[in-house]
Amino acid sequence: MSYAIFRASGQQVRASEGQRVLVPLMADAKPGAKVTFDEVLLTSDGDKVVTGAPTVKGAAVKAEVLGHVKGEKIKVFKFKRRKNVRKKTGHRQQYTEVKITGVKVG
Repeated sequence: MSYAIFRASGQQVRASEGQRVLVPLMADAKPGAKVTFDEVLLTSDGDKVVTGAPTVKGAAVKAEVLGHVKGEKIKVFKFKRRKNVRKKTGHRQQYTEVKITGVKVG
């Protein structure tokens, strides 16, 4: 089973063909669009592992954008002791869901 580790918006993602992964929000990508990730850091074809210095030459990961989703809600609670100051907020990170259509090993 071949897989690749690539960089998407500063975050490293491990993916193999046919897999659905969440990458940081790509606001300009529309659902149904084809994207290519050229910054491949590591590839494997099942037997041989190739690491890049810093990237693997000739390797690419092709994907199709499925849509934009929000992650799980994270609760943030701040307080200052003895001052009667409390603040509770939440945050939901935005992601782009992509389906990996091809992994080209360099």
